Amino acid sequence: MKATLRNFTPFVATLAFLASLDARTWTDVQGRKIEADLVSSTDTEVTLKLAAGKDVTLPLAKLSAEDQAFVKEASAKGGKVDPKAAGKEGDELNFDAPWPQTIRFSEDPQIQVVSEDKDKKRFVYESAHYRFVCDVRLSQQVVKGFAVMFESTYQYCRALPLGISGGKMTDGKYQILLFETKDSYVQAGGPPSSSGVFVSGRNVVMVPLTSLGVRPVGSGYMLDHSQESGTLIHEITHQLTPEEYYAPGAMGWFSEGLAEYTTATPYRAGSFKVKSNFDDIVAYATAYGKKDTHGRALGTEIKAPAFKDFCLMSYEQFTGTNPNFNYGFGLVLTTYFLHLDGDGDAKRVKEFLKALRAGKTREDALKVLMDGRSYEQMEEAIAKAWKRKGVDIKFSKS
Repeated sequence: MKATLRNFTPFVATLAFLASLDARTWTDVQGRKIEADLVSSTDTEVTLKLAAGKDVTLPLAKLSAEDQAFVKEASAKGGKVDPKAAGKEGDELNFDAPWPQTIRFSEDPQIQVVSEDKDKKRFVYESAHYRFVCDVRLSQQVVKGFAVMFESTYQYCRALPLGISGGKMTDGKYQILLFETKDSYVQAGGPPSSSGVFVSGRNVVMVPLTSLGVRPVGSGYMLDHSQESGTLIHEITHQLTPEEYYAPGAMGWFSEGLAEYTTATPYRAGSFKVKSNFDDIVAYATAYGKKDTHGRALGTEIKAPAFKDFCLMSYEQFTGTNPNFNYGFGLVLTTYFLHLDGDGDAKRVKEFLKALRAGKTREDALKVLMDGRSYEQMEEAIAKAWKRKGVDIKFSKS
């Protein structure tokens, strides 16, 4: 069981349990110290493991400035930092990291049964980074089977050098709500036409088991490993995306384009083929993917709104008016800035993301992305780059 520290009164009481010589020394804003290992963190909380094995979660703001910098650096680097070292300002994020080639999650996802309550229809299972709350009992083997997809997507998003350090945990885990049937999923608030959804206000991803390929067999359940998982990769990416990337100017075209980008990257059995994903992305955007399984099918001749209008579109309009086109073209624009703009090093979009993190929005943020180019010049550059890839884009007048 995990405990939650609401204040630092229990903080001092834990000292009796601490004896690990390898643990890091943590200091709160009042100068009190403990020894513990870093388990995980969000933008506002940190989870530590005490020597007795208990996990505790406390507000990040309660830690010293040095410890807060260390946590941010650890989060950006997947927890792989020197436990005795403090983070340095400006070195928290992974914008300078190389672009990943292949993401392969080959580890044990560490499935644990937290609780099973048949009367309340609440069955709780955990993997390394996720907590799955289901309304039916599942075997550890079934949970392990689909947890690999969640964990590998987590690994992929964190590896992209785009500062994807968002996501809010509860007691050190990202929350996933699973439902036995599509009806129970819809009754709980899932969109009827969806196969999974990220609920930002609750920081959870909701999924009917059928979307994971889990189906009843006799008195239990089995997992179909051939189940298409693109929609869920999209929603998991949303859960991990920093809040700043949903600001006006990025909301819609980039926030959805990024999720479409991870979705279109070839995935199988815990592995993402990132290095060779460009042709798959083009096939996803212009058709139904290489294997005709899923895609936006925009065609190779695209009539698009003016660049400025599309990037500044409200989210209500983005999702309410021709959403299939908007999601697909969001992927086209995002892919341009990731791989076709400038030297193909995503330099400008990284500066754009840093500007969003600094509080810039709307045209102020877009000016950073455009880097001195006018809206008309942007349209010309985008159309020219995609023309070389066999996609003809015609922008409308603003």
